[in-house]
Formats: sequence, C-alpha cells, structure tokens
Amino acid sequence: MLTFPNIDPVAIALGPLRIHWYGLMYLVGFLGGWWLGRVRASLPWSRWSAQQVDDLLFYCVLGVVLGGRVGYTLFYGFSYWIHDPLSILRIWEGGMSFHGGLLGVLLAMWWFARRYHQPFFEITDFIAPLVAVGLGAGRLGNFINGELWGAPGGVPWAMQVSCERFQALCQDKLHLPAGTLFTPPLHPTQLYEALLEGVVLFTILWIFSSKPRPLMAVSGMFLFCYGLFRFGVELLRMPDAHIGYLAFGWVTLGQLLTLPMLAAGPLLLFLAYRHTGTHGKGA
Repeated sequence: MLTFPNIDPVAIALGPLRIHWYGLMYLVGFLGGWWLGRVRASLPWSRWSAQQVDDLLFYCVLGVVLGGRVGYTLFYGFSYWIHDPLSILRIWEGGMSFHGGLLGVLLAMWWFARRYHQPFFEITDFIAPLVAVGLGAGRLGNFINGELWGAPGGVPWAMQVSCERFQALCQDKLHLPAGTLFTPPLHPTQLYEALLEGVVLFTILWIFSSKPRPLMAVSGMFLFCYGLFRFGVELLRMPDAHIGYLAFGWVTLGQLLTLPMLAAGPLLLFLAYRHTGTHGKGA
C-alpha cells in the first residue's frame, strides 16, 4: 500500500505568477505531439510539410482547450458553472473533458481541412497517434492534482489519500466520517489511464501508422482502442459525486460518452478496408 505524495500543484511561483503542473502537462503534450508530427512529416511517403504541422498545432490547441473546457462544463460541471460562470476560464484547476476536447479537435480539423483543401480523414489519420501523447501527459496532470481517483482496491499499488487536503473526495465521494485522516487504499486510475491512453495507445497507433494505411483506418483504430481502454478503466473509477452512477451501480457518464467511439471505430475500419485492394498513401 502506498500514500499519495503531497505534490504542490503549483510547479513554479514567481511572485503573482503561478505555473501549475496541470498546465505544464498540456504544454508537454502539445510540444511532444508537434515534434512527433514533424518526424512523421519528414518520412518519404508523407504528404505533409513542416509548415502544415506547425499550423496544425495552433488548430489543435484551440480545439483541445476550448472543446475540453466547454465539454467538461456541459457534461460534468454545468451546475457549478451556473453559479460561477468564470470557472470555465480556470483550466489550471483541472476539469477538462476528453470527449469535449475530441469534439473541439474534430471541429478544428474540419476548419483546417477546409482551409488547406485536404480530406478530413487524412488529417485525423495523421493526428491520431499524436493525440495519445497529450492524453498521457494530461492524465499525469490529473494525478498530480489528486483528482479522478478510482474506487477502493486491495492491489499493492493502491494509494491512501490525505482527507485534510482532499476533503471533497473523502466526504462527497467516499462519505468518510469527519476527522478521518486518510482514505482507504484507492486505485490510481489516473496512472492506469496514463499508461493505457498514453503509452499503450501511442505505441499501437505509431506502429500501425508507420506505413501507408487506407483512409480512415488510423482514425478508426484510435477510436476503438481509446474507447476500449476508457470503458475498462471507468469500471474502477469513482464517478463525480454530483452525477454518480447512471445505471446498475457501475455505469458512468464517461462510459456512456465512450459508447459512440466503440461503435464508430470498427465502422471506420470496416469502411477503410472494405476494398482490400485499395490503399491510401498514408498520412
């Protein structure tokens, strides 16, 4: 059994300027994805230029930040936003929805496709492996913030969390008596997701896209694998206290939002490979 380290969410404090670890993780994700995009664009069969990758980064930042924050507000924190409208701007406090970010990125890619006169799925196929870098970094940010914990579990790597620091977790989610010092050992589901949605998903997609694939194939693989990983981890993760389980004592809103991805992924793969003799030039 481990104890959650008391990590200061502020990485750098220079007078009134405070730089949070959560924000730095997003920076790592964006810069890592940009660098890997440059690497992929340099391959002989790639139809992408370095300048296009640079421009793509700008569109992705807009899509992730705006979509992720608006999505979280609509899906998970609408009641809080009604009472504090400016909370939507405080992204350093956490609260970013992947599904909202995905919708934001898809809209940004549609805009990018129109501007550069490229097929929409050629862009999503190119960016799919790069998204996993940001997902992994974002989940590390969740861990540092001490949010999105899993349910109590008896695995050796389960972590106790300080109730003094995380009162909402102890009182609203676990309903522990007042004065309790630590939670029972909890599954560190943020780290599970960092591993699955970051390392494993990136490895699968990077290898899969390392040679030309039919249009939509990489996008389909991303949707299916992410949906599978997210749905599985949600079985161990505690839902938001103000939402709770939606059905059967285990179905969460995250799982419900993931179901369209689990359906769309195989559909895109089927459409991509329906004519087995037709192959694209890759991303």
